[in-house]
Amino acid sequence: MKAAGVVVEYNPFHNGHLHHLEESKKMTEADVMIAVMSGNFLQRGEPALVSKWARTKMALKAGVDIVIELPYAFAAQQADQFAFGAISLLDAMNCSSYCFGSESGNPEAFERTLQYVSSSEKELNHNIKSFMKQGMSYPSALSHAYTELGLTEADYIDLTKPNNILGFHYMKAEVRIGSNMKAYTIPRKNADYHDEDFTSATIASATSIRKAIFSPAFKESVITQYIPPSSARELASYKEEFGRFHQWEDYWPLLQYKLLSMPVGYLREIYEVEEGIEYRLKECAIGSTSFKGFMERVKTKRYTWTRIQRMCIHILTNAAKKEMKEKSEAPEYIRLLGMSSNGRRYLNEVKKDLKLPIISKLSSADKDMIHLDVNASNIYAMGLQEPFRGKLMKLEFASPPKIV
Repeated sequence: MKAAGVVVEYNPFHNGHLHHLEESKKMTEADVMIAVMSGNFLQRGEPALVSKWARTKMALKAGVDIVIELPYAFAAQQADQFAFGAISLLDAMNCSSYCFGSESGNPEAFERTLQYVSSSEKELNHNIKSFMKQGMSYPSALSHAYTELGLTEADYIDLTKPNNILGFHYMKAEVRIGSNMKAYTIPRKNADYHDEDFTSATIASATSIRKAIFSPAFKESVITQYIPPSSARELASYKEEFGRFHQWEDYWPLLQYKLLSMPVGYLREIYEVEEGIEYRLKECAIGSTSFKGFMERVKTKRYTWTRIQRMCIHILTNAAKKEMKEKSEAPEYIRLLGMSSNGRRYLNEVKKDLKLPIISKLSSADKDMIHLDVNASNIYAMGLQEPFRGKLMKLEFASPPKIV
């Protein structure tokens, strides 16, 4: 059986994701679609709207055959490490290809850009450091550095666009691990990644859907045209079962407590906490009455909202620099979250040839290997009230892979 992969967060699964999935199947001519999906905390430093188990069910009901988890050590990371972990896992699952959405939609332009950047890596890194010394954030410095290299949109991809950036890093990761997977890309349709408002009749960004969900006057009918019926049912079921959806404000009391009680020296050892920002974090935690208010005080030209959010997640989960660097060297396992009957046939066919061990039950896994993921899931559950909190915590060990 021929397998193709997609890298996803599905926060939540919407019509744009469905379009991408269906087009990926057509383009790759795959028998099996495998999704490597972030767990409960996401690349932009946010808690997922609903748990990885609920999002797995959304994916399977929409046509994904196998869902595996992108470990915390890669999921809550900058684009390069996020992409490296995801592509490594798809390669380990014996995918012959993978497909990503992009603003460019031109795989040849990605290849040209990758070749050009690879041949100018020393100059690129010098430019990035130079711009960051001027006070720019990493994404801004990266964008300016590419411009300095003379990359024009006519021949190369626009690396100021979020999905182009991820696609570039997917292909870079493929070269890094020596994979033979073929890359495909699909132009994004209608909604931009960061759109906060509905701009199309049927396609909306996950950002705009989440904004609508958390608005005081929210009604389910507002989002039904933008998400498959199966996703709407899963969202309603999750809220009924666990009492609420997850957002950063639910974690603010815990984060504030940790920032105020942690010694500066300990805070300095947390992953991504650098350059003395630990003092600013502690200072801004005093008197802040909400996560949003805290973030508005902390954010600077150099430190983007996303980067600070990721720092805050690592503070919540006690993710130390040493452990994160060790765990992000390469994936050590494949965590199976769910599968269809077709996905099960594929796993039975290839499981003896897979490059990494498959974990379907955490109780049988090496505790040191899965420590970060278990800890992240426990902290994620802290955003709920009891008895829902304890119920979600138990799922990490008690829930078998979802089968649809």
